[in-house]
Amino acid sequence: MAEGCTHDCSSCGSNCKSKDLRATLREGSCVKKVIGIVSGKGGVGKSLVTALLASKLKKNGLKTAVLDADITGPSIPTSFGVAEQKAMGDKSGAIYPVKTESGIQLMSMNFLLEKETDPVLWRGPVIAGAVKQFWTDVVWNDVDYMFVDMPPGTGDVPLTVFQSLPIDGIIVVSSPQQLVRVIVEKAVKMANMMKVPIVGLVENMSYVKCPHCNEEIKVFGESNINGIAKDYGIPVLARIPMSEDISKAIDEGDVERLDAEFLDAAVDLIKAV
Repeated sequence: MAEGCTHDCSSCGSNCKSKDLRATLREGSCVKKVIGIVSGKGGVGKSLVTALLASKLKKNGLKTAVLDADITGPSIPTSFGVAEQKAMGDKSGAIYPVKTESGIQLMSMNFLLEKETDPVLWRGPVIAGAVKQFWTDVVWNDVDYMFVDMPPGTGDVPLTVFQSLPIDGIIVVSSPQQLVRVIVEKAVKMANMMKVPIVGLVENMSYVKCPHCNEEIKVFGESNINGIAKDYGIPVLARIPMSEDISKAIDEGDVERLDAEFLDAAVDLIKAV
């Protein structure tokens, strides 16, 4: 990679496109599979899907980890109830991830800040460099599946993750509104351009179940996810309901207690990656 690389290969004069740009894990680390959780816009539930999948696979007997690549807006620590904890380091420069109650390994920017409410006022290349360091400097202990919680969009961080980490597949998160279709298609097309396999689509806020008759109420109208899946030949992995129980578990940092049976099919496909 050329010095001062902006990750924009289209405007680059260096002949490095054929080179392997992937970063190397720290000695003693082991990560077997890496799954990115992406979307073209914020607020659709990427962090929720990331936390639920890491918890679900851990309950299936697999060792899981979360690399929180949303440097300026991390929510993973709060979801797991470890927002007050700090990542420890040693003289060699190694950083040790925070572990959840069930043993999920986490690395997030909030673990390095004095206060979790302190803002990170960095420009894109610096943020992208920090994400890369979460891969190269953290001691990841025998991880079967790492989930990378991406920030929204198709900018510096997604480009860095796709180029620097050995991504085995991505999951695209959507919500039912018609506007989101365009945004989701951007994420799908980016993955195709970067030659990153797409595991499938997850639709969050898909419906609300009536507490009296159990009918599914489409708050945002009819879903567009089947059309997107058909157009691009990728499966729909799950539809996540709007649920007071889910919201409460996230707010209380107790995401690991959720059963998330709606993700069973997604877990099966991820295991097959």
